[in-house]
Amino acid sequence: MKVALYRAKLRAQRAAKDVVGKIVGPVAIGALHLARKFDPDKSARLFGAVARKFGPRFPEQRIGRDNLTAAFPEKSSDEIEAILSGVWDNLGRSAAEFAHLDSVWDYDVEHPERSRIEVTGRSLELFEKLRDDGKPALIFASHLGNWELPAVAAVAHGLDTAVLYRRPNIEAADRIVEEIRSVKMGQLVAAGSSAPFKLAQALQDGKHVGMLIDQHFTKGVDVTFFGRTAKANPLLAKLLRQIECPLHGARVIRLPDGRFRAELTEEIEPVRDADGRIDIQGTMQACTSVIESWIRETPEQWLWLHRRWR
Repeated sequence: MKVALYRAKLRAQRAAKDVVGKIVGPVAIGALHLARKFDPDKSARLFGAVARKFGPRFPEQRIGRDNLTAAFPEKSSDEIEAILSGVWDNLGRSAAEFAHLDSVWDYDVEHPERSRIEVTGRSLELFEKLRDDGKPALIFASHLGNWELPAVAAVAHGLDTAVLYRRPNIEAADRIVEEIRSVKMGQLVAAGSSAPFKLAQALQDGKHVGMLIDQHFTKGVDVTFFGRTAKANPLLAKLLRQIECPLHGARVIRLPDGRFRAELTEEIEPVRDADGRIDIQGTMQACTSVIESWIRETPEQWLWLHRRWR
């Protein structure tokens, strides 16, 4: 009897998922097409305002509040709510900017003062070294600020890249998302069983492999993140063990008036075990600690709305 009820529950969940997909898919596509009818600044402001208004009505609001309260026990409830409002705003703006990936990156090396993007002098030096040294490299990022822009920036300025990404669960949305991403993001490698082999081959071919590493991964290694144990995908460190190369972090954070600042970290030394091999857990902890330091600077720009701790 229990087995039959469980199977019936699974069938009901699958059916509900299909219905939601048929509704949400066209809505997502429509929203992206709508965003493209406005310039990036106007659509970002509109989507940010809509997300701030309606986002708190979703269950993710409670997840975000619980996460922030645990991560920042010293902050008042008003401070937590203010951060959450910023989180929804950043998510809405990022969604609108995604529709403009072919134009939202605006940085002129010769005239940085005319650009939407700010880049520190040291980050420029590091980027040019990565581009010109003839070596592959691994670059990690997180769901902070506009997390799509590091890959766009790399290609825009001549970095040969391969980027790991996760397909949307909704087929209709997947098609338009892949179409938009394919414009200026280098080689796209969909997450899955073949991804590690494709990324290793990309490194062997001299490419610069990028990936987001700040979400829960069930079979991951334990890392400490804001004082709590979380699971991190070890793929980055495993690739580094297989093909040793420079390792950097990248972020693009928001500034006032629709501007951004792009930064590369200094080269990060991997942690090694007693035999001198790359230590998988230790290296993932080192990268996770960098991401935590970023988030502490601009907590309202990180995606607190997912269950990072399980």
